[in-house]
Amino acid sequence: MNDKPGRVVSTGHLTMSETEWEQAFLRAEVIGKLAERSPVGVIAADRAAVELGISRRQVYVLLERYRQGTGLVTDLVRRRSDGGKDGSRLSESVEQVIGELVRKWYLTHQKRTVASLHREIVRDCTARGLSAPARNTVAARIAQMDPVEVGRRREGADSVRPLQSAGGDVPVVGSILEQVQIDHTVIDLVIVDEHERQPIGRPYLTVAIDVCSRCILGMVVTLEAPSAVSVGLCLAHAAIDKRPWLEQLGVEADWPMSGKPKTLFVDNAAEFKSEALTRGCQQHGIELYYRPLGRPHYGGIVERIIGTAMQQIHELPGTTFSNPAERGQYDSEQMAALTLGELEQWLTLAVATYHGTVHSTLEQTPAGRWAEDVAATGAPMITTNPTAFLVDFLPVLRRKLNRTGFVIDHVWYFANVLKPWIARRQHLDRFIIRRDPRDISRIWVLDPEGVEYVEVPYRTLSNPAVSVWEHRQALARLRERGAEQVDEAELFRMINQMQHIAETAEKTTKRTRREAERRRHAKAAPTKGTDPPMLQPPVTPESTEAARQPAIRFEEIEQW
Repeated sequence: MNDKPGRVVSTGHLTMSETEWEQAFLRAEVIGKLAERSPVGVIAADRAAVELGISRRQVYVLLERYRQGTGLVTDLVRRRSDGGKDGSRLSESVEQVIGELVRKWYLTHQKRTVASLHREIVRDCTARGLSAPARNTVAARIAQMDPVEVGRRREGADSVRPLQSAGGDVPVVGSILEQVQIDHTVIDLVIVDEHERQPIGRPYLTVAIDVCSRCILGMVVTLEAPSAVSVGLCLAHAAIDKRPWLEQLGVEADWPMSGKPKTLFVDNAAEFKSEALTRGCQQHGIELYYRPLGRPHYGGIVERIIGTAMQQIHELPGTTFSNPAERGQYDSEQMAALTLGELEQWLTLAVATYHGTVHSTLEQTPAGRWAEDVAATGAPMITTNPTAFLVDFLPVLRRKLNRTGFVIDHVWYFANVLKPWIARRQHLDRFIIRRDPRDISRIWVLDPEGVEYVEVPYRTLSNPAVSVWEHRQALARLRERGAEQVDEAELFRMINQMQHIAETAEKTTKRTRREAERRRHAKAAPTKGTDPPMLQPPVTPESTEAARQPAIRFEEIEQW
């Protein structure tokens, strides 16, 4: 500023009306925050436009003025307009009235009508001696605003989720594994148990999505409600080479997408703030971020893919659909046919199909996008020791060491490696222990120096490997019997009996059905010859009708 000595050029802020100053101050506050971004996206600009009661184009004009200015409020004072070529534009003062009242009168939960807003604008303009705008002019100003922000301010955040983009205003992602989102959902399907093929409830799905390629990196299907365990298992599944897992699952499919995320985006649920997850991410250099509160669409990419998966689930026997109205008279439990393992196989094939389908946002397949990035930057780093990686994300338990080892939920664990620690156990704190809920036959114990985990099996090696879910069932049955104290031997006797009854019933049922099938074939084929071989039909509502007969007799149920 080239001022003459002894003189300072006035900015005019003292000559502005209270209304003009208030508006300029609001502009400086909103545009100033916006100017800190680079670049400024459309969504952020639309939010600022709604807050200021102006158009998106005007926001970018003010942003340019702010950046070229000196940081003063008066840099953003409304400039006078000559009305364009025909002088038909509204005066600056009228535009000011419209913007102010749209913000204070229309964009509120009161949800006033355009007609009500127009009456208020006419009243204000008349009081100021201004020419009031026509109602259609006011309606046109509102129509130019972002419908998402208008709806959010009038109806609430939840009402506009269908209008928002899948990812919301999230950081720009330029390469694979740069950002991964994890989320859960209950699957719209009733599954049956492995032995009796009877309905046992709806499972849960946890998935990890690579934002850049939209590839599914990891997946966990479980009967347990979402927890820190399912998060850790899903993250571990995302980071490993999936070929051994696919072979074990018995699925012929290509799933090359694996690697450790650079950043992990999750919501604010308690399971995402567990010690196991936070420490595990720190250990492996994974930055953990939480969605901003009040903005659930921030993780919309993973939610959109989950929603797509649920639509396909609705085609399976036993689906519950999305709501009772959609389900109608369909009996989900009666039509249930798939076990947890069969559902996992089906979902794995669905993932492979999805990876080979053109994505509307990418305009190419997720697999193709992944392959392009791998060709450009090299194959991502995957964990070479899946067990060690998984252990770092398993739930954390803390226990004191006894003369006979560790006891967890009435189950004892012991190994010779514990003997040196047992000798000085009085001087040791509680040990950090990890346990895989899918198989509690072993635990992982961190040595007192914190250097490594050691594997410690059941003290009684003859006890069967069971899941936490089976273990809890047995505990519940013992307590139903009135057992005040749980004995480990009695606990595993209960588990063995339950498994024996189920296995025996399954074998008996299969044998009985085979004999009945042979008798039916014999009646249908009076000529001599061998009966045709039995074929295993695909799982469909019609083909499972024969499986509706009880696989276990009433007295067997009472024993179980």
